[in-house]
Amino acid sequence: MSVARHVTRCLAAGVVALLPLGGTVFAVFWLESVISGSWLAKRAFYFPGLGILLALIALYLVGFFVTSLIGRWLWRRTDRMLERLPLVGAMYQSLKEILGYDSGRERFFRGVVAVRGEDGVEMGLVTGETQGPDGRPCAIVFVPGSPNPTNGRLLLLDPATMQKLDVRVADALRALVSMGKAPLRGE
Repeated sequence: MSVARHVTRCLAAGVVALLPLGGTVFAVFWLESVISGSWLAKRAFYFPGLGILLALIALYLVGFFVTSLIGRWLWRRTDRMLERLPLVGAMYQSLKEILGYDSGRERFFRGVVAVRGEDGVEMGLVTGETQGPDGRPCAIVFVPGSPNPTNGRLLLLDPATMQKLDVRVADALRALVSMGKAPLRGE
C-alpha cells in the first residue's frame, strides 16, 4: 500500500470516527472563546467557563427546539434546503447517513446484514434491490472494509443467503471505523 493511500485512508477513518465528538467540542470551545473575547467578559457576573456553560445550555435549547412540533417542521425545511445545495448537499447527505441521522426519506443504506464469506461472516449494508442475472430478485449489498468503510465491495445477493441484523447503520459504520472497538447497539 502506498504512503499516500495509507495516509488518505487513515485520515478518512479519523474524520468519520471523531466527527460527532469533534464537532461538539469545537462548538463548545468556540462559543467559550467568543464570549470570553466579547463585552460579556467585562461584566461583573462573568467567570471563566461561562461560555462552556452557555454552550451546554444552547445545545440543550437547540435539542429541545428541534424535538418540538414547530422545531421539527423548521428543521425539516432547513434539512431539505441544505440537501439541495450543489456539492455541499451530497456531502451533507452522506454525513447524515454515516452518523445515523436521516429525515425519514429513503436511506442510502437500508439495513445491516450478515453475509457469509470465505473467511467467516461479514457485515454488509443493504443499498437496494434489483433483478439478478437470472431474473430473480437480488439485494444490492455493500460490504465495507475496515477501518476505512469507503473501501469495500458491492455484491448482488439472494435475500435468502443473508441474515438481517438488529444493528443501526451508524453503529455498524462506527464499529468498522474503530476496527471493532466500538460496541454495536441494537435498534
